[in-house]
Amino acid sequence: MLRRNQKGAAVQNNPHTTLITPDAPVAANTHGGRAKCLQRLVRLEMPVPRTVALSFDAVHRIAEGEIPDLTAILEQFDSAALLCVRPSSEDPDWGGPGAVLNIGMNDARYVDLSDTMGAEAAAALYLRFVQSYAVHVARLDADVFDDIEADGSEGLRQSLRAYEDETDEAFPQDRGEQLIAVLRSMARAWDGTSARLLRQAKGAPADAGLGLVIQEMIPGVGQGECGSGVLQLVDITTGMPQITGRYLSQSQGRDALGAGVSALFLEKDPRGLSLEEVAPKAFADLKAQAALMREKLREEMQVEFVIENGHVHILDGVRVQRSARAAMRIAVRLAEDEIIPPQEAVMRVDPHALNELLHRQVHPEARRDVLTTGIGASPGASTGRIVFTAAEAQASAARGEACILVRRETSPEDVRGMHAAVAVLTEKGGMTSHAAVIGRGLGLPCIVGASEMRFQTKKKILSAPDGRVFKTGDILTIDGSSGQVLAGQPAMLEATLDDCFQTLMGWADAERDIEIRANADTPADAQTARNFQAQGIGLCRTEHMFFDPGRLIVMREMIFAQTSSGRAAVLERLLPMQREDFAQLFRIMEGQPVCIRLFDPPLHEFLPTTRSGQRELAEALDLPVSDVERRVDAMSEYNPMLGMRGVRLGVTVPEIYDMQARAIFEATLEASKNGAPVVPEVMIPLVSAKREVELVKSRIDSVAAAVAAEQGQEFEYRLGVMVETPRACLRAEEIAPHTAFLSFGTNDLTQMTYGLSRDDAGRFMSAYVRQGVFTEDPFHVLDPDGVGELLKLGAERGRAAQPDVTLSVCGEHGGNPESIAICRDLGFDYVSCSPFRVPVARLAAAQLAISSRLGG
Repeated sequence: MLRRNQKGAAVQNNPHTTLITPDAPVAANTHGGRAKCLQRLVRLEMPVPRTVALSFDAVHRIAEGEIPDLTAILEQFDSAALLCVRPSSEDPDWGGPGAVLNIGMNDARYVDLSDTMGAEAAAALYLRFVQSYAVHVARLDADVFDDIEADGSEGLRQSLRAYEDETDEAFPQDRGEQLIAVLRSMARAWDGTSARLLRQAKGAPADAGLGLVIQEMIPGVGQGECGSGVLQLVDITTGMPQITGRYLSQSQGRDALGAGVSALFLEKDPRGLSLEEVAPKAFADLKAQAALMREKLREEMQVEFVIENGHVHILDGVRVQRSARAAMRIAVRLAEDEIIPPQEAVMRVDPHALNELLHRQVHPEARRDVLTTGIGASPGASTGRIVFTAAEAQASAARGEACILVRRETSPEDVRGMHAAVAVLTEKGGMTSHAAVIGRGLGLPCIVGASEMRFQTKKKILSAPDGRVFKTGDILTIDGSSGQVLAGQPAMLEATLDDCFQTLMGWADAERDIEIRANADTPADAQTARNFQAQGIGLCRTEHMFFDPGRLIVMREMIFAQTSSGRAAVLERLLPMQREDFAQLFRIMEGQPVCIRLFDPPLHEFLPTTRSGQRELAEALDLPVSDVERRVDAMSEYNPMLGMRGVRLGVTVPEIYDMQARAIFEATLEASKNGAPVVPEVMIPLVSAKREVELVKSRIDSVAAAVAAEQGQEFEYRLGVMVETPRACLRAEEIAPHTAFLSFGTNDLTQMTYGLSRDDAGRFMSAYVRQGVFTEDPFHVLDPDGVGELLKLGAERGRAAQPDVTLSVCGEHGGNPESIAICRDLGFDYVSCSPFRVPVARLAAAQLAISSRLGG
């Protein structure tokens, strides 16, 4: 079967035991990533030691007891060569058993090598192999060698004796016997239960294969400059060009990377001796090899090397591990150097990981004192002193102190406190709870659903699961990316929005075919959206404008007014404030579309819930406390989310929408005076029936006509609805003819479709996902089967009745890459998301467009 007289060609006839040559039948999906990379290095004529690759099938057969043609394999190597065996899984991240070095060391080789490299170096090689073989192949406990304190020849003698004592047999001396034992051990280790579970946790399929590479050993110890190390051309945290790595003289494998090892620097460094100084030619060769790998393999690679008497050998090349910011910079630099096209650079950056660039993060090497883990609802990390009320947060901000707002759950009244805080922590809530949505809109790190902590907000005490107690003024760190609540102040990495980021975003915008808008409620939100190059505002929630203390009392007066004219009179005082709010948004967006949602929440949210608050309100309105209490009780609802809110307020208390419409149209004319004409989009929330739209539309059209007549100037506006009830999706053909756009509010639509409260779902959602009830949290990733089907029906029926109706999504799903894919497939015109998620959406949309053009 195999002919021994053609060294190299013999093994080539069997694709399962393949000598790695430029044209050998080696592939990552049959022999693993390491084998394929070594073949690429061989093609580049790099100094790679002679290597034989075993396929997944060959290794699987070894595990079952079928031995390959060992003679044919060994014929590929010099009879005196030492060998090493390394794992080669399809994806390097899936791991594999540890490498075994110095196979072939025995008593005779020890004597020979003692003559050529010295007794100590030879003993070090033999000792390493004996102990590695004992632990990984013979399955002895490592502690059998614990009592051996000697090294060199005496340590070797004692280790061989310990092996014989434990196994009742002499250490094997035949290289072939050693090799097959190592191969069998590694093959069976891969098939073990613990190994299967470990790689499945890393995302590998349960039946993932393992290849093995048998490589000629370059000792790394001996006469002259010998050693081993790794080198890469970038910093793994920042992605900036920088030669990094370590080198250790008289070492093997990855010894240089061990903790506490006094390794050499690579480049000249004032802190100590470097490889560049002790072996300048070898260092220059290494740099050249790394640069060639980068160019030809189209990737930043980590080079594993060994130096033998000043000569470099390349043992392996692996893709450099990297942070999100490093991944972005590496991709952009490769494209700028014309190694990859810009489109490929766009595809290489994970949109989910982009959040790390937009926010401060805990430094990856910082020590984390984790108190608990909740739901990371808004990414980024911030450190501050804890406060328990919005008023305390505002006071801290006034003093210039960073603070973290701790609440059991937030309400609209907490928004000003959230603006003042650097992070938010709540006991309750999920990905679309109030705190989560507002946190993402503000770019504020936020953790919700931290239910393992005890929140005693009245006593202003926060208790961790381990018993530690924190009170007002104590320092915590909120890592909204991981969901971890940390004690103290770890080191941070700042946000990275540099030229590299802008370049990548420019390439992405040139590719995408769906527009990206932002949800923005304030001028600050709008400016952030503008900075992130959103193509307009897709959702402005006007209710947040009313919680300013000066406006809140006016809102409460309106609620207590007894007649329509009385309500209108009170709202007249809010009109100039609302007009200025909208005018600022229009000016900031500079002619880009601004979609303003009319008032949505139930009115009871604006009334005080505590007796002290009700007494203060009674005093401010000059009413008996009993009247206030009765009014509050009368307005309470069993299920406010499904109660008197949205368009239902617009129909039954139309004075609010009248005032808002007037404010929008007057602001439109004001903002259009010195710039491009503004075309506002007015959105009616929570629509379920055509008649609701007709009633509200007629009043808004009347207000528009009145404003145009009063100002003597015509203007355009677009009226649409927020589709967030299942019925609105199903009856879209009746609603669409009365509207210019249908904007699907997927937060509420998901709630109503599932019958789930987005504020309470966090209590059980992780258990549901873990047990496979849902594949993903439907408030985080749009449900393609249920909610997605409603979107499809609404889009098809709406466009059938009015072909030019604009379709969009303005729920939090608009910033989720998987959800954007659904919207794009359904032919939506744009998605809208929190300002800080706009870059994520821009990149995800570009990748979808590129993939579709490539047929992916």
